[in-house]
Amino acid sequence: MRLSRYFLPVLKENPAEAQIVSHRYMLRAGMIRQQAAGIYSWLPLGYRVLKRIEQIVHEEQQRAGHIPLLMPTLQPADLWRESGRYDDYGQEMLRIKDRHERDMLYGPTNEEMITDIFRAHVSSYKDLPLTLYHIQWKFRDEMRPRFGVMRGREFYMKDGYNFDVDKAAALHAYNRHMVSYLRTYERMGLTAIPMRAASGPIGGDNTHEFLVLANTGESEVFYDDRVTGLKLGARQVDYDDRAEVEGICKEFTTLYARTDETHDPALFDQIPEDHRKVGRGIEVGQIFYFGTKYSEAMGATVVTKDGSKVPVEMGSHGIGVSRLLGAIIEASHDDKGIIWPEGVTPFPVGIVNLKQGDAAADAACEGLEKALLAKGLEPLYDDRDERAGAKFATMDLIGLPWRITVGPRGLANGVVELTSRRTGESEEMSPEAAVDRIAQIYAAHR
Repeated sequence: MRLSRYFLPVLKENPAEAQIVSHRYMLRAGMIRQQAAGIYSWLPLGYRVLKRIEQIVHEEQQRAGHIPLLMPTLQPADLWRESGRYDDYGQEMLRIKDRHERDMLYGPTNEEMITDIFRAHVSSYKDLPLTLYHIQWKFRDEMRPRFGVMRGREFYMKDGYNFDVDKAAALHAYNRHMVSYLRTYERMGLTAIPMRAASGPIGGDNTHEFLVLANTGESEVFYDDRVTGLKLGARQVDYDDRAEVEGICKEFTTLYARTDETHDPALFDQIPEDHRKVGRGIEVGQIFYFGTKYSEAMGATVVTKDGSKVPVEMGSHGIGVSRLLGAIIEASHDDKGIIWPEGVTPFPVGIVNLKQGDAAADAACEGLEKALLAKGLEPLYDDRDERAGAKFATMDLIGLPWRITVGPRGLANGVVELTSRRTGESEEMSPEAAVDRIAQIYAAHR
């Protein structure tokens, strides 16, 4: 991708309406544009990150055995009347009528619709366990949308739903989701802590939120700081092994970590004082087990092995895909701009030509571009006729993890400069060595 042909409307000044870092940098880096309060267009750079995050979510859901589908954004109100939630949900639900005066709504979540799909096609325990999920736009009519994509009205979310024959199987689905989420967030370069939380309008007794620690977080959190050192790493997980999956969940939830809604001061005070921490967190996902709340209300039953008919046990599990962009930026930035983790970066590396129009520099940049593409890595090549300072400022703002700088002086010695956005450290090496180094770095993120 050549920057001279790309659409990247960067801003030099901080927008007045942006109150937090992620909102400010997403606007300045030309990632989003507000179309109405809490509603955004996703411009090319932001869209690339959004799709990268979506891809990771899909990969980890399917690794855990979950099956993708796609449900519509608009839902008939009658389904919500069946569950009893239509009148209970509140003003955040956008209620509309079609031209035939039928009550419709712009879906804030999909428990009713997925239950309707299930009951139409599944009637035997032999078809269980089953987990279906989709990634779709949702709408919640926030009274005061703010903080950009962190608290928008329209947002992109993965929501999944498990159907199981008994409670033990449903709790395994709950645990399976927790482990798959931990792996998802780690791949994005995030430490997302599962914290005991309140269920809200979804319902149910078992629920954990996943929170990324950040000063701008909406939730006050209380935790044992040893939980931040827990990592899945490269370990392989057998998602069908109930004991293994449950063991991982216990590993990540035994240490104290709760939101203000479920905080227990007596338990918190039992933590050694040097590990007791209070902070703020950004919610990036939540998992729920709610049993037969929807299946009983909507008649979603299966015939068991002994011939009896039972309502299926269910849970729902969400990841805020669009919200994650804001959370990642809040957790990874400096005063120059964004610092994308390699797992989610819009481009793996930027190429900066210090003397556009110089035959040797142009040829070297084109050679780097072709060599990287041959390794399956698409660079962003800044081929604009701009001064070096402006090019570096753009690269720092948009936050690509690596930059290769090409100039006549270095080429005279057979080298280019490879710079880490995170550390600021630079190293001179041959163009071939720079390509190989970048390829090695990203091999670990595939």
